[in-house]
Amino acid sequence: MPPSSAADPRLVASIRALLAQRADGATICPSEAARQVGGDDWRDLMQPARDAARQLVDDGEVEVTQRGEVVDVTTARGPVRIRRAR
Repeated sequence: MPPSSAADPRLVASIRALLAQRADGATICPSEAARQVGGDDWRDLMQPARDAARQLVDDGEVEVTQRGEVVDVTTARGPVRIRRAR
């Protein structure tokens, strides 16, 4: 497991803030956090956004899902969603 400092703290904070604005059980896409932090260069932040989600999973704050099922964000291929841990 990488140290907690490995994730970009701006992306971690963005994921937390976006989820705080959503209803319980609602999800966000990692791209929303990447766009909020990176502006026009958000695509370069997609992997760092997934890394930030991984840190929040490790901290017990969120779950990453694909087609409604909880998945490991480090091995999931394709689009994923992030929600508060249940």
